[in-house]
Amino acid sequence: MKLANVDGRAVLLTADDKGIEVETASGGEFGPGLMSVYENWDGFRAWAEQPSAAPGVVFTRGQLGPPSPAPRQIVAIGLNYATHAAESGFAAPDGLPPTFTKFVSALAGPDVEVVLPAGGDVDWEVELVAVIGRTASHVAESEAWAHVAGVTIGQDLSERIAQLAGPAPQFSLGKSYPNFAPVGPWLVTPDELADRDDLALGCAVDGETVQDGRTRELIFPVARLVSELSRVITLFPGDLVFTGTPAGVGLGRTPKRFLRAGEQLVSWIEGIGEMRQTFVAAQGN
Repeated sequence: MKLANVDGRAVLLTADDKGIEVETASGGEFGPGLMSVYENWDGFRAWAEQPSAAPGVVFTRGQLGPPSPAPRQIVAIGLNYATHAAESGFAAPDGLPPTFTKFVSALAGPDVEVVLPAGGDVDWEVELVAVIGRTASHVAESEAWAHVAGVTIGQDLSERIAQLAGPAPQFSLGKSYPNFAPVGPWLVTPDELADRDDLALGCAVDGETVQDGRTRELIFPVARLVSELSRVITLFPGDLVFTGTPAGVGLGRTPKRFLRAGEQLVSWIEGIGEMRQTFVAAQGN
């Protein structure tokens, strides 16, 4: 199943590239928004598995918003690929990797324009994002996938100067400028994927591939991450978990490379799709 946010309304994707508006098709039982769907995810899944005679609706990518538009929490994970840890100058973590937040005000849909902060160095980080479907607290790793509604693509855009400013790094602030958390294009349930734990992912800047990895390389895979996080915090329906990025970020290159006005960033994950961001200079630059 693929579930999209079309102009703020929950839409089930169909095989003919159209969609079924959930509120209309369910007679108001579910929807219209996505968050009410996640709050009753088990009931929604049972309903969605039944055939529907509802007419399809046509939409454009410009109408797509983040598949979970109002999460209570956005949890982000650093250094969760050994190759990325190495390019960042760190050893691969033995315990739970560094954990931080991207503030909800940074959340955006899959195809957006991003204003580059004046004087900043903005970097790319493609990531698999898990969307929570059931409240998770002290969940065993073997049960963790059952608490995940589905997965989507995320970009953990990062302004490195602000992020690394001392005396202690400002990870959350440096990664939370407007539109610095684009997510989409839609949620894909794990049963739709050939192997939910082994997906190709990558991104390209103006057609040049800069990241190319597989989620099987995650040090803490999705199930272990959800389990470990749930021992400390409660994960709620609709919450987003950015699972970490593979090697290839601009900060780890020699010479370093950062995004510039006029460039386009395309990110993809196997079995999910792709999303695109274009970058513009802040007014006054």
